Amino acid sequence: MRHCRKAKKWLDEHHISYQIINIAEQPPSRAVLAQIIKKSGAPIGKFLNTSGKHYREGDYKNKRKNASEEQLLEWLEADGMLIKRPLVFDEQKATVGFSEHLFEKEWLEKVKNA
Repeated sequence: MRHCRKAKKWLDEHHISYQIINIAEQPPSRAVLAQIIKKSGAPIGKFLNTSGKHYREGDYKNKRKNASEEQLLEWLEADGMLIKRPLVFDEQKATVGFSEHLFEKEWLEKVKNA
């Protein structure tokens, strides 16, 4: 949650509009997740909330060693708590997690080009 609050604060400070979706309660579909991952350019493993309770209790660290991308997408779709947050995306790009450097690189450009 702390990273989501930081991301929200950063977006507000830079006057970037957004819509909040509680992905823990309403995880994106497999198709939407696949699009977001593709837009991000990051490997699917970056989208796993490896520090989360569900990840640890579900022993996903071991399960994912032999899992296909389809299996990982299935897990992420079934349990939004397995998805690393914040997940920020638009029509062209996506980022996962919060880092001020990453947000400046990816999302300030949106402001400059608007």
